[in-house]
Amino acid sequence: METSLEQILQDGKLLRQVNDLIVAHLRDNNLNQAAIAVASATMTPLNVESPPNKLIELVAKGLAVERDDALKGIAPASLFDSGSVIPVGYGSVPAPRVTSVDFRQLDTKGTSKSFPKHETRHVSEHKNVARCARFSPDGRFVATGSADTSIKLFEISKIKQMMLPDARDGPVRPVIRTFYDHLQPINDLDFHPQSTVLISGAKDHTIKFFDFSKTVAKRAFRVIQDTHNVRSVSFHPSGEFLLAGTDHQIAHLYDINTFQCYLSANAPEIGIYLVMQVRYSSTGGTYVTASKDGAVRIWDGVTAQCVRSIIGAHGSAEATSAIFTKDQRFVLSCGKDSMVKLWEVGTGRLVKQYVGATHTQLRCQAVFNETEEFVLSIDEPSNEIVVWDALTAEKVARWPSNHIGAPRWLEHSPTESAFISCGTDRSVRFWKEML
Repeated sequence: METSLEQILQDGKLLRQVNDLIVAHLRDNNLNQAAIAVASATMTPLNVESPPNKLIELVAKGLAVERDDALKGIAPASLFDSGSVIPVGYGSVPAPRVTSVDFRQLDTKGTSKSFPKHETRHVSEHKNVARCARFSPDGRFVATGSADTSIKLFEISKIKQMMLPDARDGPVRPVIRTFYDHLQPINDLDFHPQSTVLISGAKDHTIKFFDFSKTVAKRAFRVIQDTHNVRSVSFHPSGEFLLAGTDHQIAHLYDINTFQCYLSANAPEIGIYLVMQVRYSSTGGTYVTASKDGAVRIWDGVTAQCVRSIIGAHGSAEATSAIFTKDQRFVLSCGKDSMVKLWEVGTGRLVKQYVGATHTQLRCQAVFNETEEFVLSIDEPSNEIVVWDALTAEKVARWPSNHIGAPRWLEHSPTESAFISCGTDRSVRFWKEML
């Protein structure tokens, strides 16, 4: 009887802790109505204290244990094809080298950090403009898409091997897969968060699914036929849904199992504002769109309601990219007004501007490094990569891009000090910190 009572008390305590974490998570991610509803239903204080992203950290640890257990026994099959061979440990994200930046310290003054020197290497070339790039969540692969309609998949370990000065085992080929299945230029790419699946969005109005665990597959095993030019694609962190930013004014949400398309009935205002980029937050609770009308819009990831419109975020110039910080409290945007800006999600307040890089022609990106200590973008006139300290907004580096003509895309590894640049000269360059 005592054991039973003790177990009941322990279960009750655990349930209260779970409820606390859920309420704090919803509240801290600006899902206030949901937080109020859960707090009321579970009799949990709305102002309960919890470290930011504590729920996510615990879930991630639990999933990691599950993956380890599965690898010790029977490895899980691919989400889409039981005949696929999944690389051991794929999708398990290593811990960052250092703690990511606490952007709540944005108003404090401090000394800017030095961005470490990098070495670079031309690693491949498309037959036409290299238009986009994306790293896998675990940082082990990177894919590039081109106007020649091809997709190249690189293994990062092989790129590093070919960069070694004393490599003696003959030429290393870092391109491990090349896919040809689009009819028009490719605009964006994304990796499934757990399975060995790569998706691409293109001007031919399609989203295509490629299984890169198969060494001989050249074509997509699934295709979504959209109604518009697909400019951007982003997987939900669960892997069950994806968003497509298109020439339609509202991002298209797809269930990847049924391919059913859902459209929000809550567009923020009437007008045509082509979605240039769409990206989910780290938990999928929200997503952000950068639009041709210069606006940045934040959307509820569950209801698909627009919860904040930052109209004129880049004036009347096109907003070309927008991404969340890891803590989901801020959005970094880039536009053809030659500005890179950091916005507070909860208020829509502009908190930082990163000045000194001109980009008015290309669909330029602004990205964080893996620790979010630095922001990187492109200066088109000088053909340089520009780096700022994320907290002080001070410019800390300008490097020749080594491309012929300015790069049109930068993508940073999520797990290490390395990034990809690709451009109108058709080439793909890999950059890594010099040791």
